[in-house]
Amino acid sequence: MPYRLLFLIALLSFASVASAQEVSSPVVQRPGLVCFWDFQRQSTDGYISSGSHAYPLAPQNGPIEKSEEGVFGSSLKIRQGQWLLLPREDCPGLNFRGQDEITIIAWIQRESDANWQYIAGMWNERDAKRQYALFTCAASQTNFETMDRIPAKHQTHGYASDVGGATPGKPFCFSYASGQTKLPKREWTMIAYTYDHHFLRVYVNGQLDEHPGYNPFPWHKPIFDGGEKGADFTVARQCLPNWPHYPEAEKPMLKQGFGGKLGGLAVYKRALSADELAEIHSATLPAK
Repeated sequence: MPYRLLFLIALLSFASVASAQEVSSPVVQRPGLVCFWDFQRQSTDGYISSGSHAYPLAPQNGPIEKSEEGVFGSSLKIRQGQWLLLPREDCPGLNFRGQDEITIIAWIQRESDANWQYIAGMWNERDAKRQYALFTCAASQTNFETMDRIPAKHQTHGYASDVGGATPGKPFCFSYASGQTKLPKREWTMIAYTYDHHFLRVYVNGQLDEHPGYNPFPWHKPIFDGGEKGADFTVARQCLPNWPHYPEAEKPMLKQGFGGKLGGLAVYKRALSADELAEIHSATLPAK
């Protein structure tokens, strides 16, 4: 191969890496970061995070296809029924409980119309070991004034459970904020949720997704401590009561879980401010 061509390839590769680092720096350099997966660094154990912990997320239910279209480089193209697993005993830094604060940010392209598309968290519904989670496309949303639920459609939802199981007096967990925005399909969107023990808040593209009665959601309770047998940290699919062999089962009994592209995932042990989330959005998904 001619020297000039080799030089050009090397230069383009360096420019691509530099560009990705520039885009991700507002995420990585922010205080409180526990893990940031841009899905560019992979080992035999899975995709490795940057941040205060280098944790590997291992693909489940077959290899996950990569897409050249992404936010920080290539992205994961997750087929519904696939997910990524980080066993609880291997990620103590993500075991948020008690008075811990939380921020989860995900860069996604929604491609499925299914309900209850889980994004990330420690959320074991089978064994009543719910702690925290980011969802999209819930079928219902909770009004914080009445604690009743009404239908929802392709919105963003941020959960925190204080009891692990269903909210007392309710059939399911009702403690979650729901944004108002209908998430677009096949379009990069930055979704986030925070919990500061005063409010659960949901953000879309760096803006508080205000929804009177639903977001912000007043909540003052501690996060459930799942103990040694608590939830694993999972991405794109959570443990459900009707998955008796989770996580060994190849397919869920219901078509639940995220379907689409995942460009990045960041978890902070701190509730980021609205200004911080707006800055991250401007840096990672600038206006076209």
